[in-house]
Amino acid sequence: MDKIVKNGEGWRLGWDGTALEFKALVGGENWAIELTEAEFNDLRRLLQQLAATMAQMSSELMDEERITCEAESDRLWIEAEGYPHAYRVHFILNCGRRCEGEWPPAVVPELVRAMETIAELGNWGIGS
Repeated sequence: MDKIVKNGEGWRLGWDGTALEFKALVGGENWAIELTEAEFNDLRRLLQQLAATMAQMSSELMDEERITCEAESDRLWIEAEGYPHAYRVHFILNCGRRCEGEWPPAVVPELVRAMETIAELGNWGIGS
């Protein structure tokens, strides 16, 4: 399986293992960008880290407390902002095309699961 496309309301992801440079696609309601394999791996890894941090913080915060967490690599910066159970994700690609995107709280849990599914389905080194 060389090509994978997943989407939901407010998000979409794609992977083309045969593409020479831009193997991944990430998008939101009104935007999309192609990413290299390394950029996608960073986005996926950092998003997983933020999701885990937000889940851990749920026992530390009162119900009405909001939190902002950031993570970054050489390629991108990502932020989760909101409540541990409902937060938006914003990222900025710091190299190449230098773009940014954002997903609202309602789509983040499904997006996180879909990124992992794409990584598991691929046989091209995703997740390294």
